Amino acid sequence: MITSTTGPQPADFADVRATNLAVVLRFVREHAPCSRADIAASTGLNKATVSSLVADLIDRRLVRETGLTENRVGRPATMLVLDGSPYAAIGVEINVDTVSAVAVDLAGERLLTWRRSFSAGDSVNQGVAAVGAVVRRVVGRMAKEERQVLGLAVAVPGLVDVQGTVRIAPGLGWRDADLGGDLAKALRDPGFPIQVDNDANLAALAEQRFGAHAGASDLVYLTGELGVGAGVILDGRLRKGGRGFSGEIGHVQLDPEGPRCHCGRRGCLEAMAGIGAVLRRDPSPAETQVEIEEVVRLARAGDAGTLATLDSVGRHLGQGASLLASLLNPEVVILGGYYVPLAPWLLPAVHDELAGRVIAEEAGGCQVVASTLGHDAAALGGAARVLDSVDSGRLPGGLSRIP
Repeated sequence: MITSTTGPQPADFADVRATNLAVVLRFVREHAPCSRADIAASTGLNKATVSSLVADLIDRRLVRETGLTENRVGRPATMLVLDGSPYAAIGVEINVDTVSAVAVDLAGERLLTWRRSFSAGDSVNQGVAAVGAVVRRVVGRMAKEERQVLGLAVAVPGLVDVQGTVRIAPGLGWRDADLGGDLAKALRDPGFPIQVDNDANLAALAEQRFGAHAGASDLVYLTGELGVGAGVILDGRLRKGGRGFSGEIGHVQLDPEGPRCHCGRRGCLEAMAGIGAVLRRDPSPAETQVEIEEVVRLARAGDAGTLATLDSVGRHLGQGASLLASLLNPEVVILGGYYVPLAPWLLPAVHDELAGRVIAEEAGGCQVVASTLGHDAAALGGAARVLDSVDSGRLPGGLSRIP
């Protein structure tokens, strides 16, 4: 008899249990306070299995009991909520002039937010040293609070492949950098996983978990820093493309006769609707915040030239949003970074373009709004990536698996 080993194989018991632990943990995250009976009824797991899984999660201090409720038929039930007090997830964003770090607990509550200066002219080695110094400080703080670090995810403004290699980060001057591997060495194999991704991708994860449109299954985040990129979530999942290079909408050409872009082409969305187009020049990173504040001041004062520039930028931004609405039909396109303080003057033109360019009625239901997460969105999204790993089955202590 010939036996094939290429077909589906039975799941290992440990793997099944890890999956079920993650199912229960996600349910508690989304529905707490809830009872064991609630979990069993909603997940299809039998009551004995749920009791065993909950006991395991309590032992790991991922879930805790919070008393009884009598607001139901029958006996009072012991309610469950997230615990996670011994744990922390860390996200870091590398930008052209700063490194930002955010740590959150299992429930997503911020434990700290730090920022330090950074020079885009530094080599990869210098960049790794700077990021490593920040991470060591964060890990040290978490250790003082007796928290175990669950993982680190680093956001980079550039193309990051599916293996986490930074293929090109123009603003940083980096190419083919194994940032995750180099950081692991700099941190002397810290004992937690390190992930690297594009800044727009991680900012999109932050919006999905923590933003004003948290829980949206289909959203796009548009960065508004010195470049323009898109993080795309469809059907509840981050979509990175075959090699990880999706979302480069900033280099979609709007006008072949338009202004020259940093990529060498003309009329890219980034050249026509990026922050450089707002300021009519490319300021240094240190100057950008001050100049954006001056644009806001002039716009509030009704300066005709400033309002005309913002209307023009908003219309080009609306063209980009209409492409996203027509191709992807997201529920919401979220403008981040420096677009946020400019949103009161950009959004009317964006909405006009969206309404006129998308064939579906009411732009297919797509909204364009300003982010509420601030400039730390990508760092916060790094922490969200770590929490996603926990939700997918990478549980601290004992049984775990890598999704």
